[in-house]
Amino acid sequence: MTWHQTIIVGNLGQDPDMRYLQDGTSVCTFSVAVNERWTDRRSGERRERTTWYRVNAWRELGETCNQYLARGRQVMVIGQVSVNAFTNRDGEAAASLELRAREVRFLSGDRGSRDSTDGYEQSGGRTRESFAPPARRSSAAETRGEAPPSRSTDGEGDRFDEIDDIPF
Repeated sequence: MTWHQTIIVGNLGQDPDMRYLQDGTSVCTFSVAVNERWTDRRSGERRERTTWYRVNAWRELGETCNQYLARGRQVMVIGQVSVNAFTNRDGEAAASLELRAREVRFLSGDRGSRDSTDGYEQSGGRTRESFAPPARRSSAAETRGEAPPSRSTDGEGDRFDEIDDIPF
């Protein structure tokens, strides 16, 4: 089995463009700029490089991207990348990176957006709140009406008891 996944985090270069195929399938296309900054070890000079990706989001994912994304908005896109070679206007060989989105997370708040997402993310057509803590599961003892087992209170333990249900 092989697996190909690319994750990018960047800012939209322009507002999304929504199109519909003849069969009614929707596709939303937008460009994302991924900036890389570093200091050259030899010269000590700050450098920067921007890589542009053309992102295609299909069906419900595309509809949601079109509704909430706008130029300047920061996003994380997970999907499969492909490279398309072409000849540019000057007759030189060039290439473009296209990313077929499987998941899109809206990272920035209102800035640059047409509507507020109020902390929502879009994943494969299903919308859910992002960064929300998981629901606390009751233990078997609590279900039977018994008191839960006591936890250590060694100073540090109290602070971490609140985040004990994080699934990683």
